Amino acid sequence: MSYRPKCVVRAPVATRSGYGEMSRDIVRHLIEYDKYDVEIHSINWGETPMNALDKDDPMDAMILDRIRPEQFQSQPDLYVSISVPLEFRPIGKYNIGITAGIETTQASVEWVQAMNQMDVAFVISNHSKAVFENSKYEARDPNGNVQGIVQCEKPIEVLNNCVDTYIYKKKNDRDLEKSILKTFDDIPEKFNYLFVGHWLSGEIGQDRKNVGLLINVFLQIFKKKEFTEKPGLILKTSSATYSFMDREQTMKKIQQIKDSIPLEPGEELPNIYLLHGDLTENEMSSLYNHSKVKVHVSFTKGEGFGRPLLEASLTGKPIIAPGWSGHLDFLDAENTILLGGQLTDVHPSAFMDKTIIQGSKWFSCDPNMAATAMVELFNNYAPWKKKAAITAKNNKENFNYKKIQQKTWELLDKYVPEFEEPVQPMKLNLPKLKKVGETEETRKLQLPKLKKIN
Repeated sequence: MSYRPKCVVRAPVATRSGYGEMSRDIVRHLIEYDKYDVEIHSINWGETPMNALDKDDPMDAMILDRIRPEQFQSQPDLYVSISVPLEFRPIGKYNIGITAGIETTQASVEWVQAMNQMDVAFVISNHSKAVFENSKYEARDPNGNVQGIVQCEKPIEVLNNCVDTYIYKKKNDRDLEKSILKTFDDIPEKFNYLFVGHWLSGEIGQDRKNVGLLINVFLQIFKKKEFTEKPGLILKTSSATYSFMDREQTMKKIQQIKDSIPLEPGEELPNIYLLHGDLTENEMSSLYNHSKVKVHVSFTKGEGFGRPLLEASLTGKPIIAPGWSGHLDFLDAENTILLGGQLTDVHPSAFMDKTIIQGSKWFSCDPNMAATAMVELFNNYAPWKKKAAITAKNNKENFNYKKIQQKTWELLDKYVPEFEEPVQPMKLNLPKLKKVGETEETRKLQLPKLKKIN
């Protein structure tokens, strides 16, 4: 039997998170590559639930069967770390770091140094690749003299996320999950905008997903008297967990924005609906597809990739998103409404230690353009629906499981060396040694016990 190199993957494979979904796909690609003995070290991802793997699903079982405690009996041939760069470690003979990368214009010096520990890095968008390659720092001695430049020195390749096109696709209401159908029984609006994503740290209007601005723009537009039949806004969001307290805090932030909107006589605020909880992939697909959901919308300030937007695009419904960052790998200006705006400094309330740093920038979409886009789709839906069908077709062809699997295999072939089987030392059974002149009789000789001389 030929030697199968040992491959250890450290990743949040069991978590319900974007990193979890990405990790599961990459791990399956590695297993199906059928070249390595794959072992998985499962890690958590913040406070997200770790219940994403189903032992009765063959695609999940192949992962569960390979999960082991995070310990090493020997050095693995190939080590793959799927996480933020600060968690990268060069543990194997050859090391790959895989990360979503960065949503701003600047990667921290700590991230750059961490990337250089690995032999090669895979990032999930051209945006992330460009940011890492352009993040450079001067290294100075104690006297302030420049000693060199700290920058990414190892190769960086783009490995986009993929989508399960058997789950995420266009569906009719009769094919949707009953739980989602029941949810929409309580939503009377026939035209709804849907946002999917976490409501992250930052003052209102300064959080990375820009949920606060989205709510504000929606309310300011559709409160007007001219909209006698108003649309709704559905927010599938939470801060970090699906706890009762998190839900209450999210509701409080929504109400805070609603209370800040002045109303003229005859004006009325449109409805906002919060979906706060853990949904399965089939439920998420049903949510994207429901006939009352007409438009997928995000005012995000930056995405490493933007997986929910890719999933949503396969329903063939129009999308509104900013014209900057990772989701431009699968959304184009011809068939999507890409919002203009400008790069602005990250607000201090949104800083994350060594991740989203002072001095970096991200995108602030133009609120007036955002408002115009939402009204355009509400009043002139049909032509944008046709364009959205083109996006769905293109993304199904270019981001399906097999397509990205092939890209993964090509990168492995390109970078990972061949490993030789370790030489095992021979075990020798040597005879017991005898002293020169020793015989069986002398070995059996019993000497008297010695006594101490006084």
